[in-house]
Amino acid sequence: MRLLIAGWQGQIARGLVEAAPACPDVMACAVGRAALDICSARSIERALAQIEPTVVINSAAYTAVDKAESDAERAFALNRDGARLLAEAASRRRIPIIHISTDYVYDGHKQGAYVEDDPTKPETVFGRSKLEGEAAVREANDKHVILRTAWVFSPSGRNFVKTMLEKAAEQDVVRVVDDQHGSPTYAPHLVGAILELARQLSGKKADEGPWGIYHAANSGTTTWAEFAEEVFRRSAALGGPSARVEPISSADYPTPAQRPANSQLDCAKLERTFGLRLPSWQDGTAACVARLLER
Repeated sequence: MRLLIAGWQGQIARGLVEAAPACPDVMACAVGRAALDICSARSIERALAQIEPTVVINSAAYTAVDKAESDAERAFALNRDGARLLAEAASRRRIPIIHISTDYVYDGHKQGAYVEDDPTKPETVFGRSKLEGEAAVREANDKHVILRTAWVFSPSGRNFVKTMLEKAAEQDVVRVVDDQHGSPTYAPHLVGAILELARQLSGKKADEGPWGIYHAANSGTTTWAEFAEEVFRRSAALGGPSARVEPISSADYPTPAQRPANSQLDCAKLERTFGLRLPSWQDGTAACVARLLER
């Protein structure tokens, strides 16, 4: 199984490349913009011709949530238009595409976890661009699986866990928002699910596969403040930096783009359809902290 992974710099793409050597049936090719610009049809065609993938995975995205508020044109170019071009090119070769999306397609006002059929109502440029990207992929390629995930963290790239450990090394108290709820997702756990999805989708015809939208996040929910406390607890147990968490409200930490108050994702559909259930977010946190401290 040959995977073409768009978005080399992202946490998910890096995780896929790292995990692939342990899977003898998988060859993973993560391609950055120099070799694959998803906003260029010619670049996409060249990459597909060279790699001849079995499955395309689109993890390329404009993810600077706050910057997107003043850079909407670029956000939509990558998250919507680029996603469409990649899905169209894959469709012409009858190749399925796994497209990574986000909890930001919801407004965050629901009580309880979101299911895939809940109404979408993004309140940020980033969220709107990702939602329109989902629609573009669905229209361009019948053989699609769209994975909405949330609060991704890993040993690589910039993310919440790394930031908390860095802060704890410099200060005794860290102020963290405690009125936003979500499902922290450890990228290597998500990667494992993506690889299994690719296996199950590989070779399926348009009228055979369980195509559509699925939620994929670690099990359980928490707040950012509680997430930070778990990071520090795990770190302290391993002799790493720790700090006291001071819970604050979102109003105390204003950002250009409003964060959803509720990013909880119900992933039961993924489990029913593909038999996939990601481990708990606490397990992911423990694994991530351990790897970061090893460095």
